[in-house]
Amino acid sequence: MPYYPVYLDLAGRACAVIGGGHLAEEKVRGLLAAGAMVRVVAPELTPGLAELAAAGGIDHLPRAFEPGDLDGVFLAFTAGEAPATVEAVWDEARRAKVLLNTVDDVPHCDFIMPSILRRGDLTIAISTAGRAPALAVRLRECLEGVVGPEHARFLELAGAVRAPLARRWPDFATRRELWYRLVDSDVLALLRQGDEEAAVARFHEIMDVTPAEAVA
Repeated sequence: MPYYPVYLDLAGRACAVIGGGHLAEEKVRGLLAAGAMVRVVAPELTPGLAELAAAGGIDHLPRAFEPGDLDGVFLAFTAGEAPATVEAVWDEARRAKVLLNTVDDVPHCDFIMPSILRRGDLTIAISTAGRAPALAVRLRECLEGVVGPEHARFLELAGAVRAPLARRWPDFATRRELWYRLVDSDVLALLRQGDEEAAVARFHEIMDVTPAEAVA
């Protein structure tokens, strides 16, 4: 089945994780990293989740799942739970109109999770539509050797020039051409070599705007 790829803005949104094991902790940390407000429903927690709960980082309901636990939730995960609990969560998600992902159980998923590679603001997600997640992992590992910290630093510099670039070149078509010229230049190679001064000079040479001017 084809899936529609999308990146969700979860900042300030309520999300739920049903389960307190290591798989659940992985989902919780991913949600927190995206700025979500996380509710965890589980009688017991991993040490990491217990630490988060004690610090107020998550809202912990220390019991088994009950109807109503998904009220007000935008999306939810079920991780490592028994089949009966999975069915109960699935039914509740349908009632509450909540997007649900059940780990390693595609029939009980409204969405599936890709294998993710992050480099600062750069995020690459790879999916096999649930058919062979191991292949997605191997492809991500291959990309880890290609996409490095220079890409993250490039995005930091690029973000710093967007506003002044728009002022310098109001025409969108012109800006688009300049961006492609910059990306196709040796700027990433310079950043990879640690020569940020030369990389910043390349920004100025191509775009007539420098990151340093933007930051100031």
